Amino acid sequence: MGERGFDVIVIGAGHAGCEAALAASRMGCKTILITTNLDHPALMACNPSLGGPGKGHLIKEIDALGGIMGVNADRHVLQMRKLNTSKGPAVQALRAQIDKHAYQRGMKGFLEKESLLTLREGAVKEILVEGEEVRGVVTRQGSTYLCRTVVLAAGVYLHSEIFLGHNHYPGGPANQNPSDELASNLVSLGFAVERFKTGTPPRVYRRSINFAGLSPVAGEPDTGSFSYATEKREFKQLPCYQTYTNEKTHKLILDNINYAPIYSGLIKGKGPRYCPSIEDKVVRFVHRERHPIFIEPESEETEEMYLQGVSTGLPEELQYAFLRTVPGLENVVITRPAYAIEYDFFPPTQLKATLETKKVKGLFFAGQINGTTGYEEAAAQGLLAGINAALQCRGEPPFILERTEAYIGVLIDDLITKGVTEPYRIFTSRCEYRLLLRHDNADLRLTEKGYRLGLIGQECYELFKEKKKLLEEEKNKLKNIRLIPSQQVNEALAKIGSVPLTRPQTLAELLKRPEVGYNDLVHILGEEGEFSPSRDVEIISEVETQIKYEGYIAKQENSVKQLTRLESRVIPPDFSYDGLANLSTEARQKLKAIKPRTLGQASRIDGVTPADISFLALHLEKRRRSGTKQACNIPDIQE
Repeated sequence: MGERGFDVIVIGAGHAGCEAALAASRMGCKTILITTNLDHPALMACNPSLGGPGKGHLIKEIDALGGIMGVNADRHVLQMRKLNTSKGPAVQALRAQIDKHAYQRGMKGFLEKESLLTLREGAVKEILVEGEEVRGVVTRQGSTYLCRTVVLAAGVYLHSEIFLGHNHYPGGPANQNPSDELASNLVSLGFAVERFKTGTPPRVYRRSINFAGLSPVAGEPDTGSFSYATEKREFKQLPCYQTYTNEKTHKLILDNINYAPIYSGLIKGKGPRYCPSIEDKVVRFVHRERHPIFIEPESEETEEMYLQGVSTGLPEELQYAFLRTVPGLENVVITRPAYAIEYDFFPPTQLKATLETKKVKGLFFAGQINGTTGYEEAAAQGLLAGINAALQCRGEPPFILERTEAYIGVLIDDLITKGVTEPYRIFTSRCEYRLLLRHDNADLRLTEKGYRLGLIGQECYELFKEKKKLLEEEKNKLKNIRLIPSQQVNEALAKIGSVPLTRPQTLAELLKRPEVGYNDLVHILGEEGEFSPSRDVEIISEVETQIKYEGYIAKQENSVKQLTRLESRVIPPDFSYDGLANLSTEARQKLKAIKPRTLGQASRIDGVTPADISFLALHLEKRRRSGTKQACNIPDIQE
């Protein structure tokens, strides 16, 4: 194909672009990653942290499929914690402070090691399209690169504009140049475009903070890791600190609210609901006496600290003024002022489940261009887009994760089916089957898929198979060892607040008691018991969860079977909804716009009612029986 001929072109080296480029090249495709700055791959332009409920689940799934985010994160942890440990396993997740500079260097190292991946600094200004099929790209520097597929992961740089008070100018995160020509090119290709807003807090010198009296937020030992490939070890645990705004802070902000671009009318785009600016918090929650601020390290290589909780678009002099009303920040020195950004995104209902655009064959969108927010959401999309771009080049069927299989499936299904009215963030509450899709069983759900795709190496796969074997052996052991009631057993049970044993029970049955943990079994059996406990923390945790929640898991698995019956019934892509008089007007319009892949996806479109689905199912079944072109195998929905 020559120097400038490639299978896959990836535009943008953010978290989405890096995952896409690595996946495509590792799957045997000649790939080029074009970015405006090769020194800033996987830039953490905002919070230098990864994980949390939902987001941490995505990282574990990315890792289980063979992505790189988890591996790289584990190598550059500044602090690690496990969240929601007092709650059930479905919502527990890891969260880590990351050394942002080391993380970037680590990511560049992974990119440079791939023999089929070319890195090129440049700014793409045009995507070449012939006959509704992608052909290549043209850069601002005058170079043309031909290809079979393109993954566009342009982040928030499309027609991006920075705001500080009434001052505003073209620019993206870290004051990099916007991609205005590329944004205009996409509009000329016929894509619908909208605007969102984001922002970042100020960075300050560590030495200008008075830590006396601030509340430290410590990390935790023995949390586990993001990647299943990471050897068990103790992570660094640099402290974070917490302080609070106060009434003086709030009054100063409210007195100057006309300088905030979202309230002066300069910014029209909607910002992320779950990460509002400090001025938005003060206005919306007027009765709150204080708001938390977390002071977090950005890197071991710098004195700069990140102030989580005070994202703002106020001018720099007002940033100084309100920060210096906060305990510990009375003499703070800002190194980089906060700013707000407004940018173009392209409504994701214009995409297929593969993240390929419906309008242009071979063109995939991934990351914040689709209206999402967050590094993890971007990386997950990049991985799936890169996989599907490679599969298309190889002439193989697409790779689609259903919402019953992974949080990645939930994320993509929400985007392409429901669209977005505000920057989309993943949460455990968005997942109907979260007890099945836990952060600790992502490998059991997805590693086989990653191996078949060629993204999981043989050595890692053998370790995975060994873990599965040990897991089954441990479960069988607990189900086969029976415990006979005795004074010793009942005394041991009493010590942990459990009722006496009145009949023989297996260890698995005993473990279902809420107050009985795996490690209690040895004490209950006594030193001479036949039970030989596992020493593997991951095995213990997974076995305990599977046994304790067996009934609930079975219920969710039955629900999945019901949904799968609808998801397995494909609606032909050229199916016509015109002339179906019994469909509501709203349903017909949305079905025509979104073109759902299955009856299950159709049922999740806002405005499509159960009555619409019933009629559609009956119509498609009638077509199937008559053998028409629009035939579709639809189940009897009354079953």
